[in-house]
Amino acid sequence: MSEPPLSEFELIRRFFADRDRGPGILLGVGDDCALLAPRRGQELAVSVDTMVCGTHFFHDQPAESIGHKALATALSDLAAMGAEPLGVLLALTLPKADEAWLSAFAEGMGALVDQFRVPLIGGDTTRGPLAISITVLGQVPAGLALRRDAARPGDLVVVSGALGGAFAGLRAEMERRDVEEGPPSGTDPHCQRFLRPEPRLALGKTLRGRVRAAIDISDGLLADLGHVCQASGCGARLEADSLPQDPLLADWPPGEALAAALTGGDDYELLFAWPARQRPELRPLAAALQLPLTVIGEFTTGPGIEVLDAEGRSVASRGQGFDHFAADD
Repeated sequence: MSEPPLSEFELIRRFFADRDRGPGILLGVGDDCALLAPRRGQELAVSVDTMVCGTHFFHDQPAESIGHKALATALSDLAAMGAEPLGVLLALTLPKADEAWLSAFAEGMGALVDQFRVPLIGGDTTRGPLAISITVLGQVPAGLALRRDAARPGDLVVVSGALGGAFAGLRAEMERRDVEEGPPSGTDPHCQRFLRPEPRLALGKTLRGRVRAAIDISDGLLADLGHVCQASGCGARLEADSLPQDPLLADWPPGEALAAALTGGDDYELLFAWPARQRPELRPLAAALQLPLTVIGEFTTGPGIEVLDAEGRSVASRGQGFDHFAADD
């Protein structure tokens, strides 16, 4: 005789309970609302992200990697603001209560919950097409949040890590699917940047009080830099040869590799405006964080974003990053 299907409350109890404790959490899972108490002198930072099957992940993608990416991309928004995590809410829409899938999903998400000590304080479950919404709550000292509207002409454009790796991993997976069936391997090094992004929370926290503006690179370098320029009322000039391209792009034709680094998206590195006079401080900061920090250009007074080669010639780019609704135009 088969066991009865999981109820909503049994599903929550079995896979997502007992992760709701931490500093600032007065009441976690089990009531109509969670109760939080940010530290004195802190501002609350809140963001929500949604991932939909077929748009943000493959239908047969390992559930563990989906759980990881759903939380990692949401935490990246806190990193971009210089905030530290306070709690997270999970809204999970499921076609059915598949216990094996739920166990793997909870494992992937739970590993990040433990790594960054971010309590899972509540959420919701419902039946429908597979989708995951994550709301993150963080705290940042009053007046020190990193914003998009604070870059100034003369500031250096700096990025963390390497660019284009997630796009390269996605393309490798799409090409594999053209010749063979089956889900992507959770251990394939070509797919790790796409499947398992790393939120730069330590960097974001370290940048507080040092920089004025920051953003995480989710839609592509040009698109996200464009958001900063528009909000700050300035432009930017980039040096194509300075872009830290991911090693996965090493064998690509130079033009395609450059386009991937400029517009690929899904890297979840941080881009920030660094005061030019403090440029010597970048190297020791990168060493302390064990994370490359690369100057790729500067913010300018003129509108728009220029990408120049070593001879100062304009370099063409392909698009301006990912836009969910661009296809409807």
